[in-house]
Amino acid sequence: MTRKISFDAIENFRDFGDYAAGDRRLKRGRLYRSAHQAEATEADLEALRALDLSVIVDLRRPNERERSPSRRWQGFAATVIENDMGQEEEDPWHLFIKGSDLSTAAFTGYMVDYYRDAPFVDRHIDLYSRYFHALSETDGPVLIHCAAGKDRTGILAALTHHLAGVNEEDIVADFLLTNDPHRFERRAPQFAAMLEEMTGRRPSREAVITALGVEAHYLETAFAAIHDRHRSLDAYLEDVLGVDAARREAITHRILD
Repeated sequence: MTRKISFDAIENFRDFGDYAAGDRRLKRGRLYRSAHQAEATEADLEALRALDLSVIVDLRRPNERERSPSRRWQGFAATVIENDMGQEEEDPWHLFIKGSDLSTAAFTGYMVDYYRDAPFVDRHIDLYSRYFHALSETDGPVLIHCAAGKDRTGILAALTHHLAGVNEEDIVADFLLTNDPHRFERRAPQFAAMLEEMTGRRPSREAVITALGVEAHYLETAFAAIHDRHRSLDAYLEDVLGVDAARREAITHRILD
């Protein structure tokens, strides 16, 4: 299937359903992931409306939502899950950029550290747990997104896949679909210009692509950190995110054929 769904001004939008999950299969048209919708055109909004979304999970920080508020379509009635935790804290990405040499190694190091910590950030735990709660109760399509739709979103999509029984190879393959050459071609000059404006320095193209993309070992780092602290992904889902046996059954009933 073609997972990517093209929009005029919404990046990294795709269906992360329709994977084999043991002897069952994730439903198509039920699970979506993307970047933010702040720049959505009117045509994009109509396309979103046609998806008939029941729940939107906005994983962005408060300052990100304020800087790039989501656009909504006429008659919007989906439940929106977001929070204002960490509102007084400076964005760690911006702190990193200010002190970074903007090298490929620096971006890779930042991302590895980020993935090691992300599953345990209180703001993420709140959003992830509310997402799984909603997923157990709604029969309609769900969209999860952050700013770029790759890191916070990528971890949550991978956890959803694990819960559903998707094999590890497909989990990683879906995660890596963020590395779209067409997106890189379009976004790289814009991103480089933004970094130059912020710092007075322009990073190499290789460094920009590193910042815009993902690597399999990022997700492996997050999952290894979860195993170190909680023995397994299933224990983390239950003990930290509140996905007990009953909620897991309710979720799989709704998202699996």
